[in-house]
Amino acid sequence: MIKIGILTVSDRSSRGERPDASGPVIRELVTAEMGALVVHEAVVPDEQELIAQTLREWSTTVDVVLTTGGTGFAPRDVTPEATLAVIERRAPGLEEAMRADSLKKTPHAMLSRAVA
Repeated sequence: MIKIGILTVSDRSSRGERPDASGPVIRELVTAEMGALVVHEAVVPDEQELIAQTLREWSTTVDVVLTTGGTGFAPRDVTPEATLAVIERRAPGLEEAMRADSLKKTPHAMLSRAVA
């Protein structure tokens, strides 16, 4: 069984100002569609070091960490930078596939700076 961590990056959700909408959707997909086990799940603010620290900690107990949020162009969108500080190798094909699938839903998908 694949062990998953789901990290939502959002200032507003981390402060309780709005519910996390994407994390629960990801949880449903990985458990229902893949039969994966969600080991870690959290919502953190857009703070690069906190994101990187969480990725490092979780990487010792899960097979995959999925992040959501913080990939745009706003000054506080730092999820890609935090991810790059932690990973050993990029998987550009996954990045391209995510954008391609998202483009079917919104033209704004091309603005994602997702890193895999």
